[in-house]
Amino acid sequence: MTEETTQADETTTTLETIEGTAAEAPAPDTQEIVLSLWEQFLSFAEGLVRPWNAYQIAIALGVLAISLILAQVLKPRMYEWMKEREGWPKWRYRYLVTTHRRLALIIFVVLIWLTVWIMRGVTWPSRSYILAVLANLSTAWLVVVVVLRLVNNAFLRSVLRYGAWIWVTVSILGLSEETMQLLDSAAIELGDARISVWLAAKAIVMLGITIAVVRFLSRKTATTIRDNDAVSPTMQVLFIKILQVFLYGLAFIVGLRTLGFDLRGLAVLSGFIGVGLGFGLQKVVSNLVSGVIILLDKSIKPGDVISLGDTFGWINSLGARYVSVVTRDGKEFLIPNEDLITNQVVNWSHTNSFVRLDIFFGTAYGDDPHKVRRIAVDAAKSVNRVLTYPNTPVCHIVGFGDSSVDYILRFWIQDPTGGLTNIRGNVYLALWDAFQEHDISIPFPQRELRMLEDPETPASS
Repeated sequence: MTEETTQADETTTTLETIEGTAAEAPAPDTQEIVLSLWEQFLSFAEGLVRPWNAYQIAIALGVLAISLILAQVLKPRMYEWMKEREGWPKWRYRYLVTTHRRLALIIFVVLIWLTVWIMRGVTWPSRSYILAVLANLSTAWLVVVVVLRLVNNAFLRSVLRYGAWIWVTVSILGLSEETMQLLDSAAIELGDARISVWLAAKAIVMLGITIAVVRFLSRKTATTIRDNDAVSPTMQVLFIKILQVFLYGLAFIVGLRTLGFDLRGLAVLSGFIGVGLGFGLQKVVSNLVSGVIILLDKSIKPGDVISLGDTFGWINSLGARYVSVVTRDGKEFLIPNEDLITNQVVNWSHTNSFVRLDIFFGTAYGDDPHKVRRIAVDAAKSVNRVLTYPNTPVCHIVGFGDSSVDYILRFWIQDPTGGLTNIRGNVYLALWDAFQEHDISIPFPQRELRMLEDPETPASS
């Protein structure tokens, strides 16, 4: 037992010595890494001139030519088939378009793998090595294209796509370690921090992936919340905003932790940001808080018809900083949330969508007022948007004017988003037609002008 224990101690000591030596060994410099990559490239290039390797390259080129020909034949038919698909979700159309664009690559992946499997069955595996590498590369590139369709931003998608293609290619070729060392050797020192090209690349990729995943989850969750009829529109917007802030904040923290950043320093930074918000961004913070208050008290929600000053329209969307109001003439006003809190706002559809409108008119003293009232009510009821139940139009005499009996006609509508001026105009037009039909006159002021002669002026002979 003593000898075995001694041998074990010696083995442990030897391993510790090896690990310490490896830890103390200096990292290879940039020149050594470049020379190593160059030697591997020359070795790979020399292998291509061997007969079986040349045959594999020729076979791969043949498979590529067949894939391009098949893609040119199938693309028009696939395009016609895609045009007949109606009612499909947007994400499915997006992947159909991607499949149409990458049809040659998809066919190449299928054919190259069939070729590899056939050659492995009839000959040695070493004689299909290059074909297997090409099959792995093309498959990885295709997977990258499909997965990155989740990223909506075109620039970010391009950066991630080409970066992933380069890294997948390097990994499959067995050059990942040397490439990582080469990128890490190019760095700058900022105090105690060391920022290398490898660290920057990892940061871009990790943050891009996390943001893409968060946007996908946020979009899907927002769709689910909007489809829930049990939740009011204002609470839907509030839940979606809170969820987005939480997911993006979590993605930012996870991305920084993955890259090895110490988040304890953010506590001091957040204090400075708070002071900056208090002094320099008062209006922005005020609008943000006002937006939260609007969502909580449910005073305004998407679809409501409001009037604010000279602006009349309906709420299109509620944002974190402003409210989008669309008017009847197609103008979209972005009103800060603070203005909706501090100013007087007329919400035409706050508790319900019923809106009462008044129009004034007058008739001659010779017309029967009882008949005029009845005709006016019937004329209002004949207009499509005017309600007859539960609120029916009414007409009242409001005064006796200089040349007419004055009336007020009150009626109700339930769709203020359809406009107010146009419905008033339609009711006036219905009154005009009804009065013309029943010989009821609409008077207008008349003045009589008398010319008096000067008594001192002699009459003409």
